[in-house]
Amino acid sequence: MYLQRRNRILRTNASIRSLVAETILTPNDFIAPLFIDEGENVKTEIASMQGYYRNSLDNTIAEVKELWGLGIKSVLLFIKCKDEWKDNTGKEAWNKNGLMQRSIKAIKDAVPDMIVMTDVALDPYSSYGHDGIVKDGEIVNDETVEALVKMSVSHAEAGADFVAPSDMMDGRIGAIREALEQNNFRKVGIMSYSAKYASCFYGPFRDALDSAPGFGDKKTYQMNYANRTEAIKETLMDIEEGADIVMVKPAMAYLDIIREIKNTVEVPVSAYHVSGEYAMIKAAAKMGWLDENKAIVESLTSIKRAGADLIATYFAKSAVQLLQGH
Repeated sequence: MYLQRRNRILRTNASIRSLVAETILTPNDFIAPLFIDEGENVKTEIASMQGYYRNSLDNTIAEVKELWGLGIKSVLLFIKCKDEWKDNTGKEAWNKNGLMQRSIKAIKDAVPDMIVMTDVALDPYSSYGHDGIVKDGEIVNDETVEALVKMSVSHAEAGADFVAPSDMMDGRIGAIREALEQNNFRKVGIMSYSAKYASCFYGPFRDALDSAPGFGDKKTYQMNYANRTEAIKETLMDIEEGADIVMVKPAMAYLDIIREIKNTVEVPVSAYHVSGEYAMIKAAAKMGWLDENKAIVESLTSIKRAGADLIATYFAKSAVQLLQGH
């Protein structure tokens, strides 16, 4: 039998496969999300996210130092707000002495070169658990954008490198960019959650921050998962308004959207490997149905292969340890 081409030659052994691999994961690909709580020496495992923790600031600093030592260059901060500080204005979100603001300062003091990104949305601070201000049962857009602007400027004042609006309100990127410029924060970037879908895969995250909506759902502001073209429109509008990095969320169920956006835009594309995607792998591995380490690397490789330049993932530390052979 004579064959002009034998494709299997390039799969002969691990060395050849490595030489011709088209997609290679490195620590530079990852953003590590961190959940931060009040108190000292607090380390609370999140029940629906086995092996992931909500830490007090002292433990968070230790975690950030470990991540930096592994070569991870960016963290994305989320804080758990006490119930007594929640209301329908979100004013705790721009408290200069708030947990987010203290966390930003402490991390930048401890590891100055770590890129600190901050979540910008009202749901952790809302008595309703929604990403915006509620009036007569409706999540109102423009008043929410005003609050998000205050929040973003407060994060910039504390030393954030990037603000990451995850709320999906119309016009918030342009308003935040204008406010950052007016307040002389011209080096603070915006990583916009541009195509954030109304997904069932966020459940464990809401457990982590106690931020599940108190009524209804988030479908009037997060995107319909049936839509593809809308993601392109949303992303292009965010870039026009001043986004430096755009994001698709979730990741694994939306690989087609990541690729569509990567093929369309000329800014870095990030993807969020969300809590439900993390929990599925952990649960299946716990049952012995798949190899957790192999699933981690394959899943993250698929996200990068789809076009993500950056991946926010709860597996960031584990992935780097696996890649480095730890």
